[in-house]
Amino acid sequence: MWDYTEKTLDHFKNPRNVGKIENPDGVGQVGSLACGDSLTLMFKLGDDGRIADVKFQTFGCASAIASSSALTEMALGKTLDEAAAITNQAIADYLGGLPEEKMHCSVMGREALEAAIHNYKTGETVIKELPDEHDTLVCKCFNLRESEIRRVIRENALTTVEQVTHYCKAGGACGTCKDDIARLLACNVVLAEGTQNPEPRTQNGDISDGDDSRRGAPACAPSPPKMTILEKIRLIEEVIDREIRPLLALHGGGINLVDIDGDEVTVAFSGMCAGCSSALLTLNGLVQAKLREHVSPTLSVKEG
Repeated sequence: MWDYTEKTLDHFKNPRNVGKIENPDGVGQVGSLACGDSLTLMFKLGDDGRIADVKFQTFGCASAIASSSALTEMALGKTLDEAAAITNQAIADYLGGLPEEKMHCSVMGREALEAAIHNYKTGETVIKELPDEHDTLVCKCFNLRESEIRRVIRENALTTVEQVTHYCKAGGACGTCKDDIARLLACNVVLAEGTQNPEPRTQNGDISDGDDSRRGAPACAPSPPKMTILEKIRLIEEVIDREIRPLLALHGGGINLVDIDGDEVTVAFSGMCAGCSSALLTLNGLVQAKLREHVSPTLSVKEG
């Protein structure tokens, strides 16, 4: 059981500012059901330009709920510049600390607030533009790029691969990107100390051979397993039963496997999920993501 502070438990059991705002000035959405955490944050400005109202909706664990609740309390009454200066560490400190394994929840809150402010200033519903060719995709499982991981490392003074996983989930699924995370950690130490030509280390601390030929390739993409069509059907059904159907059932929904044609999987939603306005998000963010993670990264899913 996680060792939560009394303040964290209070914000989990009695979350502040839960709900929606009619005609908000800014809205930010981060996370997904596939990751296990999802957060929507919105705010309304007063005549003085300060945040007069802020609300959130989250799907996640106790730390996600508590972090979101704390963030809204911290943001109330602040200007946008003051709110933008709230760090994930400040959110954790406000709660009296979070278990290191749950620090990614405070990171998610900060990113949601940034996305909401960005939405207010530009009208765009996403905070990140398409990455340039030099911003390498490091963790494909959680779609985390080099610049994002570097930022988490820098802002929280992280020193180990395990800490990076706790703070942003990178390396927490298939694990094949851990050596790349170790290189980013080594580079951060070099930048901090002002030295040059770092010797990259593996996740175990050993000196790397310096071969960067994997850079630019999807670091976390597992090799598709070789399966017969019957093995693929059985595995897909197992993943649906184990990873997908229980989550949908929480909201009164269901799902059935309809057909498999090569790498194309057809499913049908039932219950509350049938005809739901969020069906496409669920299809891509949960069903397809889980099947790609546990069956094959080349799978595509459609509703039929």
